[in-house]
Amino acid sequence: MKVDLSGKVAIVTGASRGIGRAIALALARDGADILVNARSNIGEARKVAGKIESMGRRVLVILADVSNKEDVDNMVKKTIEVFGKIDILVNNAGVVGSTVPIQELKEEDWDRIIRVDLKGTFLCCKAVVPHMINRRSGKIVNISSIAGKEGNANMTAYCAAKAGIIGFTKALSEEVARYGIRVNCVCPALIETELVERMDKQQAEYLKSKIPLGRLGKPEEVAELVKFLVSDASDFIAGQAYNIDGGRGKY
Repeated sequence: MKVDLSGKVAIVTGASRGIGRAIALALARDGADILVNARSNIGEARKVAGKIESMGRRVLVILADVSNKEDVDNMVKKTIEVFGKIDILVNNAGVVGSTVPIQELKEEDWDRIIRVDLKGTFLCCKAVVPHMINRRSGKIVNISSIAGKEGNANMTAYCAAKAGIIGFTKALSEEVARYGIRVNCVCPALIETELVERMDKQQAEYLKSKIPLGRLGKPEEVAELVKFLVSDASDFIAGQAYNIDGGRGKY
């Protein structure tokens, strides 16, 4: 799907690989300038930036831990300094963490997943929303998961964080819609990324078995949905949680 994002500026967190990389490239392909965020993988982030530059777009790479308020505030400040504005925020950065029964889940692993996935989404929105309110315009897309709606065994922390993102999205949308800001989220099933390669193979097969289409999703398919949600075509859509799950979702 071709949309017109000419002149738009987008922050994409966790953009050095996987779904984030696909989103950053898709938005740039249709005209947006991009802030490529990664926590530590500067080499891969620069590769993504190089592809964006080859499209004739402006791009900035910033290493920032989305669970750290100072990092996030500095990232947003630098984006505004360089590009002059922020039109789009895509909160994609996240971790899956341990896939183990709850009795084996360490408290520090629970805390890390909640901190990165849920708190990171909160901090990025908190930093960007005042700027969008001043401009009376903005699109925010939070990347949740079908697991946040339906749950997955041995993934309690991840499912809790992703369910939190859905609730957070709906509440924030209620707060900021009157300022011309649209907030939505996307709920993928298992997607073909580097994270899948590092998952427990039995867990990955279990998750794949729950998808009626019988295959994993592709990062580019998620990116197409995000692209629609940040385009003018979605101006009457707010506070929604869209499944992209090969038919798995029932809610």
